[in-house]
Amino acid sequence: MDGGPYLSGDAVPGGRAVGAVLCARQLVLPPQQRSDDARPDPDTRDAREIGFDGKVNFALLGVVVALVLLSGFWKSPVVFSIVGTEVGLPGIVRDAGLVLVTLASLWLTPKTVHADNQFGWGPMQEVAKLFAGIFLTIIPVIAMLKAGVNGPFGAIVAAVTRPDGSPDPAMYFWATGALSSFLDNAPPTWCSSIPPGRPCGAHDHAGPTLAAISAGAVFMGANTYIGNAPNLMVKAIAEDRGVRMPSFFGYMLWSFGILVPLFVVMTFIWFK
Repeated sequence: MDGGPYLSGDAVPGGRAVGAVLCARQLVLPPQQRSDDARPDPDTRDAREIGFDGKVNFALLGVVVALVLLSGFWKSPVVFSIVGTEVGLPGIVRDAGLVLVTLASLWLTPKTVHADNQFGWGPMQEVAKLFAGIFLTIIPVIAMLKAGVNGPFGAIVAAVTRPDGSPDPAMYFWATGALSSFLDNAPPTWCSSIPPGRPCGAHDHAGPTLAAISAGAVFMGANTYIGNAPNLMVKAIAEDRGVRMPSFFGYMLWSFGILVPLFVVMTFIWFK
């Protein structure tokens, strides 16, 4: 995927349009109420003025952003083999830095801040277990996709290519989105960004194709709880605090009813 025009802005108009529609929906429809067994609102008669506790975490968030950007821009020939997997030096530095930032946050943040925010490890443990399973089971899926037109997913690979051999952005949008809905968005982006028989970025349609891939992976990750890790994290945190959340398929009824029509319109406008 190196060399792809990720800063081309091809997906920006579609993203703005979808965001505007969803924001309008939030303003029009009434908010969901908490369940009867939810914790009551706290007594605010003796509340302090608005402010922030644990402000050091703003600086640590800046370090997180810097580490992620560093791993993307830093190119190093140094590669280590970890349990049979090649891992580059930038990735190791990023991951080690993120662990250190986490430990620093736990150490520097006052315990009262964690208690006031009802911080707990339960939601994170739930998400970690689920996504560990997802990323283990995705290995054969990636292998089948890499097999190309001669593999089990040959129909999908062939469907994203037009008769003249050029990539079809609309099909890339939906193929990537379908995978992203259930496999998180990073692996589908990687799998779908390589047109059959040629490296990514090696054709004249790289910009629209990568825009379709990125949009499908990001937008359709919201179709299910497991499409993006934060989806399930927010669900787990809400349930931990007594807020009723839809079931897995109940959530899909809402997401498909609201999002899929938007994606169809988006296809005809930006990826035809």
